[in-house]
Amino acid sequence: MSRSRTITRSKVPGAVLFREGKVREVYEAPDDRLVIVASDRLSAFDVVLPTPIPDKGSVLTQLSNFWFERTTHIIPNHVVETDHARFPEPFRSLAELAGRSVLVRKCERIDVECVARGYISGSAWAEYSKDGTVAGERLPRGLEESARLDDPIFTPATKAVTGHDENISRAQLAALVGRDLAKRLEGITIALYRYAHAYALGRGLILADTKFEFGFAGDELVLIDEALTPDSSRYWDSSLYRPGGSPPSFDKQFVRDFLIASGWDREPPGPALPDEVVRGTSERYREAYQRVTGLTL
Repeated sequence: MSRSRTITRSKVPGAVLFREGKVREVYEAPDDRLVIVASDRLSAFDVVLPTPIPDKGSVLTQLSNFWFERTTHIIPNHVVETDHARFPEPFRSLAELAGRSVLVRKCERIDVECVARGYISGSAWAEYSKDGTVAGERLPRGLEESARLDDPIFTPATKAVTGHDENISRAQLAALVGRDLAKRLEGITIALYRYAHAYALGRGLILADTKFEFGFAGDELVLIDEALTPDSSRYWDSSLYRPGGSPPSFDKQFVRDFLIASGWDREPPGPALPDEVVRGTSERYREAYQRVTGLTL
């Protein structure tokens, strides 16, 4: 796959912007479709940082496409076309969108993040260390940080008014979306996690946790947004994994560690990243892509 230039924000003359997120721009396309463009912006602690990460948008798009294609036996997804040369105009004429954009069905998004955890790490470890629970539900005593759980757990989250993720219980999810849909979301999330965890393990990686988003295309429940990327997942090198600490990861934890050490108060604006952090983060994203897919970005 050819490498595209670094893009902090896409601009598509003649296209209508449907939505802009922390990392992506979403544009209206003909026939009730959308074009999603992944930039090289990086957010940490829910703040978009001023320094882009080269190739990040391409990794997110191409790795999502890889997983979307391989998980259709579990749930359909929103993807219509991944070949930029087959996109409608004006998108097809913008070469810089190749490799970092996808044509999808417009779906009614369910405003919940569906998180699967097979290991106790990150915010789950922080809650467990304090209260013995994760997402308000009690876990066995005596677990070490990054320990593998007997079975993966489902820990949904929703967005607060401020834009920060808020963990919710399964009962709260049922109250938000209805009991039947909540049960479907949990079952599909765990099935996706189990499949991807087994696949990644065969590539020398541990998928510690991941999050998915779902929506409806008409009456059909589909997987949307992104899938199993370093932005939405925690990957560890299986050869370096040891419970009792936080293993090196292929996600943006490298950036988070720098930000924590810098003393930043986690309020915007975020600090600029030094060259070595940008380079290290970009290398981690590219390696995650290579390790999962067997291809070179």
